Amino acid sequence: MELNQHTLPNGLRIIQAPSATPVAYGGFTIDAGTRDEADNEQGMAHFVEHLIFKGTEKRRAWHILNRMERVGGDLNAFTNKEETTIYTAFLADDFARAAELLADITFHSVFPSHEIGREVEVILDEIQSYEDSPSELIFDDFEELLFHGHPLGRNILGDPVRLRGFGSADALGWTRRFYTPSNMVFFLRGNVDFRRVVRTLEKLTGDREPGTPNRRTLPLPPYEPASQTLRRDTHQAHVMLGRRSYDAHSNRRTGLYLLNNILGGPGMNSRLNVALRERRGLVYNVESNLTSYTDTGVMSIYFGCDPADVGTCLELVYKELARLRNVRLTDARLSAAKKQIIGQIAVASDNFENLALDMGKTFLHYGRYEDSAELYARIEALTSSELLDIANEMFDESTLSTLIYT
Repeated sequence: MELNQHTLPNGLRIIQAPSATPVAYGGFTIDAGTRDEADNEQGMAHFVEHLIFKGTEKRRAWHILNRMERVGGDLNAFTNKEETTIYTAFLADDFARAAELLADITFHSVFPSHEIGREVEVILDEIQSYEDSPSELIFDDFEELLFHGHPLGRNILGDPVRLRGFGSADALGWTRRFYTPSNMVFFLRGNVDFRRVVRTLEKLTGDREPGTPNRRTLPLPPYEPASQTLRRDTHQAHVMLGRRSYDAHSNRRTGLYLLNNILGGPGMNSRLNVALRERRGLVYNVESNLTSYTDTGVMSIYFGCDPADVGTCLELVYKELARLRNVRLTDARLSAAKKQIIGQIAVASDNFENLALDMGKTFLHYGRYEDSAELYARIEALTSSELLDIANEMFDESTLSTLIYT
């Protein structure tokens, strides 16, 4: 994929993937997330993401919300453990309007105090809604188990008590630390002349000081497998097991990515789905997932089942993990697994919005964007011996942590 890139004097990196469609996707990805919060700032990254839409030096909340909506666009933002993204989908002809609004809310938000109380209530409702969904909440609780005592284990939405104490000065302090040109990437996927993109961003952000790129220095605590059972008022039991895994820069991540897809990926033919659902009808949903951070990762397996079936389901999961540890994939099975995951990637790549967001995140952390052809080549180069080594390292039962909601 063709990728245009340029760095402004203030350190802002600009990347663009040209597209022939009339719709464009663009925004800022900022190297600041939940793990960058101090102990007294839990929830600050997400709090700021909500409040940037509530007023700037020249706009009120209604004007911000209406700016892209009036031309059929969509303005959005989200917070992760390691980054915050502010972006919009729009017709390419409206690029100037989109870029100006994005720069305004990213660099000139004032976080008006009269808006804070109301928005905090919105966030508290979001927290309560999340807590009412154990199949989602368990993922956060599991990361808290894996990274206990470290900011990486914190819930993104924040702590209700601390949220009620945040004010305008706190939000401004956060943005002064992290919302700086050298700590972010402007990404664009769309049919806009790149020279125009650079000129526009230089005009909109040229007066901003570069700031300091985020350098995370807080070390991770040693990993020790743990097991925990929590009482929840739910009809089903919810179960997660897994461990810390490879970081985003590891050359073994691609192999684990393929193994994860074989084990519990989205295909109905995944080993866990066949073993627990198709053959025995024990679960409605079973899946395995990978999350990669800049210095670590998470490999996890989730299922929900009748409380009486937890033991049986766990035995079946361990059996499938043992198969991957002990039985080398034949050439035919390895070839089929590669073909399946490459096809899944190709289908997912048809979503231009997700591609644009992934482009911004990847360039933020890697300084480059790997196109599909490069990824396919890395997948094709995997051997059954390499996968067996990775399976024995990652799927060793003695290294797994377990969290159960009953």
